[in-house]
This record gives sequence, C-alpha cells and structure tokens, in this order.
Amino acid sequence: IGQGGDPNSHSNRFYYITLLRDPVSRYLSEWRHVQRGATWKTSLHMCDGRTPTPEELPSCYEGTDWSGCTLQQFMDCPYNLANNRQVRMLADLSLVGCYNMSFIPEKKRAQILLESAKKNLKDMAFFGLTEFQRKTQYLFERTFNLKFIRPFLQYNSTRAAGVDVDNDTILRIEELNDLDMQLYDYAKDLFQQRYQYKRQLDRMEQRIKNREERRMHRSNEEFPQEETEEQGRLPTEDYMSHIIEKW
Repeated sequence: IGQGGDPNSHSNRFYYITLLRDPVSRYLSEWRHVQRGATWKTSLHMCDGRTPTPEELPSCYEGTDWSGCTLQQFMDCPYNLANNRQVRMLADLSLVGCYNMSFIPEKKRAQILLESAKKNLKDMAFFGLTEFQRKTQYLFERTFNLKFIRPFLQYNSTRAAGVDVDNDTILRIEELNDLDMQLYDYAKDLFQQRYQYKRQLDRMEQRIKNREERRMHRSNEEFPQEETEEQGRLPTEDYMSHIIEKW
C-alpha cells in the first residue's frame, strides 16, 4: 500500500502482518490477563467512522475492571469480546453492520465475518503461528529478506498452559470460539503451504548455486593457473536474492 510518493517504490510500502494463536490457549490467556485487572477501556472500537453505542456493546462487569472474575463468569458473558477475537479483529466489520447485532441474522453474520477474516489473512504478506516459532521465523526472514540475530524460542509453558481445565470446559471454550477454531484450521493449512513453497524455492536456488559453483570450478581447471587473471574475483550472479511474493 503506497504511503505517498511513488506507489511502486519499496521505500513507500508497508505490509500487514499478524500472529495467530491456538484459540483455546489464547482465550485462557486473555481470561488470566483480565483476572489480573487488565481492561480495554481505551479501545474505541471504531467502525464505519463511529464507536458502538452502550446498547450495541454492553459491558461484562460493573466498576473499574473485572479483576478476580472466575473462568465461568468470563465464559457466561454474552458480550465478551474475547469470544472469536481473532476473527473479529481480522474481518471487515462494516460488512455486517459493525457492532449492530440486529443488522443481519446471526448465522449469516458469522459466515461473512469468517470469510472476510480468511480473505484478509490470505492477502497478508506474512502471518505466523505461535505454536510454530521456528517456522514462523523462517517464513518472516524469507518473505522480507531479513535475518534475526537470534533464533526464535518455542515457549510452551505459558500462563494458559498452567490453567487446569477439564474436557467439558475446553469444549465450551471451543464452542464459544467456533469461528476462531475454523479460522485457525484454515491458517495452519495456509501456513504449511507457504512454508513448503519457500522451502522448495530454497532448495531450487541452492541447486542452481551448486551447479554454478561446479561450472566455475571446471572452467578454472581448464586453464593453467598462470593464464587466469585475478583468480577468485570473477563476478558471480547472486541467485539467493529474494523477491517478496504477493500472496
């Protein structure tokens, strides 16, 4: 997307990226965050140029925050924005009347939001998955031709992982986040496709590089050392440069 100047110039472009997380783990993590007193009071939830009315977006609690809420209370609030948060934040809410739940039937609203979130995710230059940190790093580096100083670490001992919940509760969380569950399944499949594609490109480029090196080596052997000028300074083409793909 151009930001002034020549729209075809790399210096004038920016790219949308995001990280997705397993919906159950993400939901439990947000509950623990809210339980410690976190709020999103400063979020305006702007959509189509306006903020939602109190009737469109009621609060789940009274007072300054929801600290100390139980998981059951967190799940029982029908207005909890933690439900399907990843779909809601990726989708174009203006397609469904923003936060006006009476704009279209609930089932159709859910379908439109999910398809919008999938489309926007697919159109992003890059997205990663927190459960695949190394692959996420690899994709980021290959997509933007950058290199991180340190490798990503896979942390599995998160606050969400420390929450002891039974199977019925997990099923309830999955039900509350059904759209996020569907989006995450789609994201994992798309993520693996992108990863495999980049791996194939790497292997192909490495084969080309190896073939060029062998050709140069044979070419050097065909001439006596004294007849070859400036050995080791022959120009070689950089086959490892990466072009950002438009997904």
